[in-house]
Amino acid sequence: MGFTIGSSRTMRDIRTGTRRRGRSSEYTAVAEYTGLWGWDVVPGARAAAGACSCGRGDCTAPGAHPLAFAPAIRAGATLDEATGAWAEFPGAAVMLPVGRSFDVIEVAETAGRHALVRLERMGLPLGPVAATPDGRAHFFVSPGSAADLPRLLYRMGWDDASLDLHGLGPGAFVTAPPSDRAGLGPVRWLRAPALDSATNPPQARLLLGTLAYVAHRSRA
Repeated sequence: MGFTIGSSRTMRDIRTGTRRRGRSSEYTAVAEYTGLWGWDVVPGARAAAGACSCGRGDCTAPGAHPLAFAPAIRAGATLDEATGAWAEFPGAAVMLPVGRSFDVIEVAETAGRHALVRLERMGLPLGPVAATPDGRAHFFVSPGSAADLPRLLYRMGWDDASLDLHGLGPGAFVTAPPSDRAGLGPVRWLRAPALDSATNPPQARLLLGTLAYVAHRSRA
């Protein structure tokens, strides 16, 4: 059945209907990401005992990359289309392609948590924020932000600082909750998606000053 992004019926169909059918939380997440938030989703590899499910013994990113043979599930897929497509790749990790609906600013998780508190107190617009099991925080920002990051840091006077702050843009993929990343544990939301923030993530310049400041203090 089809649905419209953001409808209350969609929320009920995805969050109760999928459970009624006995599907896993990852099926629910895929349907939410494509149907509610308007994101593409890509099936990804998983890692177990140091080996990657892609089957390559020389894999350089075990459990942290898309499956090369798996097509993307496009934004706007119906509930049945999304869950049906996901059933073709049992056990796959939920991965999101960066650079289409959003870019990502990545910092250390500790710095990200501190920055998130500051930004919320300041009342600045925020998008989704995820934490990875290897101690990183991903701030979702508007597309094009990663390419603009060096210029923005220069204008703010942070270009010569040794910051643990990076932009992820087109060609990058992030593992999304509730999936495991690299066999280390699940990715989780520090700030879950909402209709306004997921479909219209903030411009990086609104967050970057605080992120750079906190990242600098954390490193010091």
